[in-house]
Amino acid sequence: MAKYLFGFHSGPNPPAPGPDVMEKWMAWFKDMGDAVVEMGAPLGNSKTVAPSGVSNDGGANPLSGYTIIEASSPEAACEMAKGCPGLESGGSVEVAECMSM
Repeated sequence: MAKYLFGFHSGPNPPAPGPDVMEKWMAWFKDMGDAVVEMGAPLGNSKTVAPSGVSNDGGANPLSGYTIIEASSPEAACEMAKGCPGLESGGSVEVAECMSM
């Protein structure tokens, strides 16, 4: 099984943090079961480092959190990502395989 990183983008209208939002996320993690390698965490404001310098905007679509899962294929990982509660509020999930070194 390969590991995949889910990079979360909150979208334009993220819900306010609260117990109901956390319940949805915890239910999603529970549904994925042993596939969850690392639940990850939400992310704060980010900086973008480029050859031209450092900006404080996090780029065009800044990350808002991450999770690491195991799946049998990229397609299987994308199927799991479709259950992400952040999609309900216009967010998105980037799915990237964690490559071995």
